[in-house]
Amino acid sequence: MDYNQIIDDLKKKNYSPVYFLEGEEPYYLDQISHFILENVLTEEEKGFNQSILYGKDLSIDAILTAAKRFPMMAERQVVVIREAQNIKNLEDLATYIENPMRSTVLVINHKYKSIDKRKRLYKALHKNGVYFESKPLYDSNIPGWITKYLKEKNLGIDPRAAQMITDFVGSDLQRIVNELEKVILSMVPGTTILPDDIEKNIGISKEFNMFEFQKALGKKDILKSNQIINYFIDNEKNNPLPVILGMLVGYFRKILIYHALENKSDRSQVAQKLGVNPYFMNDYIDAARNYNLDKAIQIISMMREYDLRSKGARGGSTENGDLLRELTFKILHI
Repeated sequence: MDYNQIIDDLKKKNYSPVYFLEGEEPYYLDQISHFILENVLTEEEKGFNQSILYGKDLSIDAILTAAKRFPMMAERQVVVIREAQNIKNLEDLATYIENPMRSTVLVINHKYKSIDKRKRLYKALHKNGVYFESKPLYDSNIPGWITKYLKEKNLGIDPRAAQMITDFVGSDLQRIVNELEKVILSMVPGTTILPDDIEKNIGISKEFNMFEFQKALGKKDILKSNQIINYFIDNEKNNPLPVILGMLVGYFRKILIYHALENKSDRSQVAQKLGVNPYFMNDYIDAARNYNLDKAIQIISMMREYDLRSKGARGGSTENGDLLRELTFKILHI
């Protein structure tokens, strides 16, 4: 089942006796657990019928004891197991799940790991419970996710602002939501979040960020590129070199993909192939003009070399700021 279907069923009070929630992206796991804890029982029922247990020191017998209790003065009870990835012999829960208590809603949070889908537990979950796996999103999908999240809040977002947040936070959805909430508090419903709003409420510079850096490199704008790297060097804590290098590799890989496309006439299809918003296609077209296929390959190779140098693998003790200046100069003059 997908996330929206699970939440929809919960809103309709169509409860499963078991919810097994696992995966590397914890945001949706936490959202489902929170919804169950907040909505399945009334406030009066929660005192005697809602339990939260933690997996580190939890045995299968303790889970069974909790799950097999009968509710007190309520139709059902809720038992939430957190950190279930630390439970030994979790596969032994299969016996219970094959014949669960219908008056218990058992929620198992199994973060950052996956159970063996060939074994009895997984098969029992598909028969008598809800199994949900939350996979991390690719970086290219994050701006779209941000747009969708804000649409549900009756807000729009400028593509540049969505990219600023993506570049600053990465793909951690809970961190993204935390940052977005800072902006939402200052917005009027029905309006659009702009780069100015991101700078004011989150503190990401609208002029000196990775999006603007990539754009400046793509245009071979020497002055702007150097202004941005000076800002990065002065604010190294928020702009570590390994992160910058990783994002630049992703950027120039997109230029490689652009050069490899036979048909570049349909911009929306090209944008989809690159994994970018069509709004930014002019930037990539400009960059492709300035960096042909061979140059893009050379630049990616250079960045791998500078990544090794930043980690001391090539000897020497050059500061990261000097490495960034040197790399930027080579990219702009290649």
